[in-house]
Formats: sequence, C-alpha cells, structure tokens
Amino acid sequence: MKNSYSDLTYAELVAKRDELRREALNLRMARVLGHVENPLAIRTTRRQIARLNTLIHEYALGIRVKSK
Repeated sequence: MKNSYSDLTYAELVAKRDELRREALNLRMARVLGHVENPLAIRTTRRQIARLNTLIHEYALGIRVKSK
C-alpha cells in the first residue's frame, strides 16, 4: 500500500526521507548478515524514498509551495 506523503510539509518530508534512509541501510546490512524477515521490505523502502525525493524535488522546482 502506498503511503500518502502529499499532505506533509517540506520539513516533514525531509525528516521522513532521512528516517527511511536509515531504515534502508539497516535492512541492507541485515540482508548481508542473512537475518531479513521480509526481503520485500528493502524494495518497498527504496520506493518510498523515491516518492519522497520526487515530492522534495517538486518543492525545489516550484511546483509545490513551501508552507510555514
């Protein structure tokens, strides 16, 4: 299921992306060690990061307006 990130502010998007990056790093390390319970979580996390990067880039381009 896709998460809805469109209602988050710019700062919340950046914070969520950083959190997901840390989670992706932990999942990659767990995969190397062979202790991943859900291998699809790695793919899902990467896709969520890509969605957040898209929204953050829209702010940079001016498509979305930064709210206070």
